[in-house]
Amino acid sequence: MNLEIDISNVVIKTERLILRPWKETDLDDFFEYASVDGVGEMAGWPHHKSKEESKLIIDSFINDKKTFAIEYKGKVIGSLGIEEYNENTLPEFKDKKVRELGFVLSKNYWGKGFMPEAVKGVIDYLFNQLQLDIIVCCHFANNIQSKRVQEKCGFKFYKKRRYETGYGTIEDDCINILCKNEV
Repeated sequence: MNLEIDISNVVIKTERLILRPWKETDLDDFFEYASVDGVGEMAGWPHHKSKEESKLIIDSFINDKKTFAIEYKGKVIGSLGIEEYNENTLPEFKDKKVRELGFVLSKNYWGKGFMPEAVKGVIDYLFNQLQLDIIVCCHFANNIQSKRVQEKCGFKFYKKRRYETGYGTIEDDCINILCKNEV
């Protein structure tokens, strides 16, 4: 089952990062990375064409209270959402407390270990503060960077599915899981 999430008062500090709720003043940083071709597409959504589009998304982050801004040296460089997992795709988890992680990082910060650091911080919060049983995380079959992040964080392959992206394509998607008793 999808556990209710509200991160509006949660701040997670890692060695180099602060994960915190989004603020309207994050708009310029968000648009800077979300408008770059190839960033959103790796996560299944088209890159942003305008600041107005980015503002709508930030407003949803603030209102939905489930997505962290990833801050490095005072600049927002990515996002990490604690999403609802698809209960129809994974009905076997109906008696467990489960959520799914989704993340995006500015291209300027790829390959520097920031995303595994952020994901590990959120894993600790989800298992130790919210007492989740299972965390789901997915990646498109051709997204090697996301696959590596998930492997570094202990996620194990569970099964494949076909996934319709926000820009209308159908992709092979790998579902990975991490169980609390395996951390």
